[in-house]
Order: sequence, then C-alpha cells, then structure tokens
Amino acid sequence: MRQLFDAHCHIIDKAYPLIPNNGYLPDFFSVDDYLARTRELGIVGGAVVSGSFQGFDQTYLIEALKRLGAGFVGVTQLPASVTDEELEELNKHGVRALRFNLKRGGSEQLDQLETLAKRVHECVGWHSELYIDSRELAPLYERLLRLPALSIDHLGLSQEGLPSLLRLAEHGVRIKACGFGRVDFDVAHVLQVIHNANPNALMFGTDLPSTRAPRTFENNDIAIIVNALGEPAAQKVLWQNARDFYRLD
Repeated sequence: MRQLFDAHCHIIDKAYPLIPNNGYLPDFFSVDDYLARTRELGIVGGAVVSGSFQGFDQTYLIEALKRLGAGFVGVTQLPASVTDEELEELNKHGVRALRFNLKRGGSEQLDQLETLAKRVHECVGWHSELYIDSRELAPLYERLLRLPALSIDHLGLSQEGLPSLLRLAEHGVRIKACGFGRVDFDVAHVLQVIHNANPNALMFGTDLPSTRAPRTFENNDIAIIVNALGEPAAQKVLWQNARDFYRLD
C-alpha cells in the first residue's frame, strides 16, 4: 500500500471549546474517529487544521498532535498579538503553519495577513495557509507573492478564479487537493492544469470530516488524483510535496 500524507484534516473534540460560526457548530470528530475512518487508506502523517469554529484555541490542537504522534503537524489560527515566545512554544508542540480563514472567519483577517505571515515565518519558519475563494485572488495577487511561503485550500473552490490560482502556482504557491465536494469544476482537469503549472504545487488532503461540504470525502477521491496524473506524479501529490512543504524530510 502507498503511504499518504493527509495535508488537510480537522479534529473536533468535545472536550474543548467551540465557537459558533454564523450559527453553525460541527459534529464532533475525535482523533479516534479520524483514525478509524482512515485506517484503510495508508495515511501515516498529516496536518491538523484549525477551523473557524475553533478560533484561537490551541489546547485541542496540542492534544490532537500528541495523540496522533510523529508525522502529524498543526496548522493554527493566531491573533496578531501573539508573542514570539508563544510561537516558539507552539512550534515545540509540532505546529508548522498559520491559517487565515478569509471565507469563514475565526482567524485574523486580510489587514493582518502580510505583517503577521512575515513575522511568523521569520520567528519560527512557518508558512501561511489561506482559505479563500479563488475569485477573490486577483486583487490580492501582488500581496500574496510577497509572502515567504503560502498554500491555498480546496483547489481554490471556483472555476472563475482558476487563472489567478494558476499564476500563483507558477510562482511557487502550493494548492491543497482536497474538498473535491466543495468545488464547481471538473476536479481531474483542474488537477492536471495545476500540476502542469507546477508539479510541486498540489498536496492531497482528506478534508475530513468535511464540515459543511455538499459532498464529504470519499476514498475514491484518491483514485481521482491517480487517474488524472498517473502514479509517479500522484505520488508527489499524495506524499512528497506536502512532506517537503511542512519540512518533514
């Protein structure tokens, strides 16, 4: 069985606080739930991503990373007031990236993006991750290129914004191949054009438990990647690209 790195998953533990996002609270999805759901997939590492409903809480993330063990890293949301000491402590616990959720909220917003992203990268070497509809990328293009390292969630979500997404990929921005049930385009075709723009860009994620997605993750989503790209290229998407980006090799 091939080894997979799940570059985008969520843990929603009932022992830790949640914040309603536009009145929405997700169902719980524990570490045990995640491990049971992915047991047959060959996942041996991944990135646990903080959702809008978790705000700036770090306690759930630290506990999840402790339970998941080696190979898993954290992607967190932080206020602009975070101190260097707090960043260094989170880094010790395995957090490796900062998330800006411009679509759902729960994180710092656009006015803090450049300053905070650069400071976090300088302090602990983390990249930034952006949850945004790609239709909104064009006016941000120059600002995003100034960031030291960046990824964008869920293939950018929209066909209309694909040209901007491709331009960013050509300049080294990473794109998460996850949330296939959230997008409005043919996934296989978009995987091919992003891979052609930059073979290091795509990083597979399950997006489990796929909160608010019209269609949740299916095991066949992995086959979509393999069939679209072929085995050697798919292996980069399913394993190596994310391992490199999260500095695990």
